[in-house]
Formats: sequence, structure tokens, C-alpha cells
Amino acid sequence: MSELPVVVIGAGPQGLAAAAHLVERAEDVVVVERGRGPAAAVSEWGHVRLFSSWPELTDAAARRVLEPTGWTAPAAGYPTGAEWVSGYLAPLAEVLGERIRYATTVTGVARQGRDKVVDGGRRSQPFVVHTVDADGRESRLLARAVIDASGTWGLPNPAGADGFPALGEAAAAGAISYRIPADVSELAGSHVVVVGAGHSATHAVLRLSELARRAPGTRVTWMLRRGSAANVFGGGAGDELPERAALGSRARKVIDDGVVDLVTGFRVAEFRQEADGLTVIAEDGRVVRGVGRMFALTGFRPDLQMLRELRTDLDPTLEAVAGIASEIDPNIHSCGSVGATGARELVQPERGFFIVGAKSYGRAPTFLALTGFEQVRSVAAHLAGDHEAADRRELRLPDTGVCGGSGDFDDSAGSCCAAPSTLQIGARPVVVG
Repeated sequence: MSELPVVVIGAGPQGLAAAAHLVERAEDVVVVERGRGPAAAVSEWGHVRLFSSWPELTDAAARRVLEPTGWTAPAAGYPTGAEWVSGYLAPLAEVLGERIRYATTVTGVARQGRDKVVDGGRRSQPFVVHTVDADGRESRLLARAVIDASGTWGLPNPAGADGFPALGEAAAAGAISYRIPADVSELAGSHVVVVGAGHSATHAVLRLSELARRAPGTRVTWMLRRGSAANVFGGGAGDELPERAALGSRARKVIDDGVVDLVTGFRVAEFRQEADGLTVIAEDGRVVRGVGRMFALTGFRPDLQMLRELRTDLDPTLEAVAGIASEIDPNIHSCGSVGATGARELVQPERGFFIVGAKSYGRAPTFLALTGFEQVRSVAAHLAGDHEAADRRELRLPDTGVCGGSGDFDDSAGSCCAAPSTLQIGARPVVVG
């Protein structure tokens, strides 16, 4: 199988970085991307400014591949998603050239001639990557190894608190968005609700708070599922990413100023469409009426359908790679940074198959771009046979300054393991980190 390429699924930040590492190691690589251009998912939230700075948003091998073209790595600043694409991801994709196949969706990955049940000769067979292009043409691509860097952007979580859409959620789809809004001007004078406790929700709340300040009659309600706001807005001075800390501080201020109404312990059970807008009903019977638009920003989950014929080892709770689950579980993870992970932790029962990037974290909310760059560096080294490099750890991730997991979900007082004088109002660095 050595003559076959490594197939990378997804031309986002981690997929492109994986390809750069493989190219640098003289490995044949094909990148399959469903979008019509590179980093299609990032482009969809291009209006959002990242809380990671430029030095934390470029991969080392990618920089080395780009530098001969005259490209210079930005030294400072916090780009928007669109600037990340134009200033780094699109130039990297251009260098990778015809190795990337755009407008092509991966529909499945399997072993050639073997479904999931068959043991005999399994490891000696190449992978088969099933694809369909924009014209509906189906193809099969053979690979000696597969790196799934497809992310989680395509599967946002519903507003319903139990993980399924709430009653009436599908019927109310016209009034519910699962993306951070770019332009909120049309919502002036209406009642807007944001559900979620992560940085996507925080971005949306801040954007809407600006509208509320300049457009009288605009009402913004922020619904948290937690019983307390004690782990929601960020780690303050303990956060080693200053822009992430500042985001939380700004959010706290709009609450303190009364610009945004904060409602805790509100777990959405039902939507009803009424004459004055949506009525949102909580599991405990509380009701919020007259909602003109809701932004349900409750995180993402991985699309595992394409992997159904592979033997994978995923954590049953997080749907994350099992080898990293205990390090990233928001129910138990506390005080300090999530550690870097590599090929050793990401290994799957199917030798030569790896899940990297946000998808490797499943439903866990602590993924950063730096994490993914270290993952793909290690995986590429492993696939190239450089096991010493694969086992090295070349990254220390920045502290969040946040303590406590989800153990206080129903606690109205909250909890924290840090000094009591420091307000700890959690951080969830999602796809914009």
C-alpha cells in the first residue's frame, strides 16, 4: 500500500496543516474538501474575531512551506475568521495546489472489500474513501492512511436541553439560528434570546448588546442551562489568552449594566409559535414570551456517519477519541490547561486511521487551533515512520484560568477551586479559538 496516498478529509486549518507536514516529509497526500474553496467552515464565521493571536494560528510546517513564496507570517494581532483565511489558509491551500479536491464530499470510509464485521485480511487492505462531487458523481479513492480533519461545524447542537430538538424546535426553524450573527440590525426593536454558555454565545450577546444600546425597544435575554453563572464568562487574569479574558469581561459588564438580561437554570423543553412571537418553555415550567429571534449556540457534535464501517474507539460520553477523553471531559476537567495530544493518544483500532482537530474532541468544548497543529505534526511524523518525533511534545497550551467542570450544573451558588477573591465564570473555547 506504500504507493497509495494519505487522504486528509477537510481543507480547514488542521487538514491543511496535516497536508503541509506530509508534503514536507515527501509523503503523497490528497485533501478532500466539501467546500468550493479552502477553510469553507471558517469562512462562514469570517465576521468573528478570534481570541487567539496570529502566532497561535499558524502551523510550523505550513510556515516553512509558505515562506519560499514570499509569504510572511503575521507577527501580532487578532484576526477575524475572514482575515485568517485570506492571510494564511488560502495562501497555504494555493501552495498545496492540485493536492486539494474541492466541492467533494466524503460519504464514507471503509477497508477495501471488508465491511466493519470482517476480520480476515483487514489490516492488509487499503482504505476506501467514498466521495460525491457537486454534480452528484460518485467516486472511490484508495488510501494507505486517512486523517479525518472534517471538524464539527456541520452539526450544531439543538436548543433542546436534553440533546434532542425541543418540542416545536423544527417547526420554529425560521426564527432560530445556530450561527453567530453577522448583521443584527434587522433585529432592532425585537426581543432576541441567546442560549449557550460558550464563546460563540458570548460573541452573539456582545453583538446584540451593541444593538440594544443604540436601538430603543431592543431586548436581549441570555439563557444559561447552568444553575449558576459561576463558570461562564472566563478566567479573568488567570487566562493566558488576553483576548479570551477580555471577551468574558465585556460580557460580564453588559450584564452588570442591565443591557442584557441573564437567566440561569433555563433548560429549553418546548417552543410555541404565538401571535407575539415564539414562546420558550423551560423544563421547570418557566416561560419566556414574545421572542422574535433565538440564537441557539450550544456547541457542536461530530458527524460519525461517514465512519460507520470503520472500527473506532470513541468515548461514549463525549464522542471524542477515547485516548484523549479523560483529559478533555468538561465534567471533570479542572484548574489548568488541557494537555497537548499526539498520535499515541489518537490511535484507532484501524491502523492508519486518525481523527484530529475539533472532531477528535467530539462534544468537548476546549479545542484550540494550537491543539490541532500539534496533533497533525505528531500524526504526520507517525505515518512517515518517524516515531521519535511523533512521541515528542512540542507544545504547551495556554491556561484558561478556569476551574471546575460540570459538577455544579444544578448548583445555584457555583463552585471553584481557585482563590475566592477571583471571579471564575467559565470558558469554553470553541471552533473560533
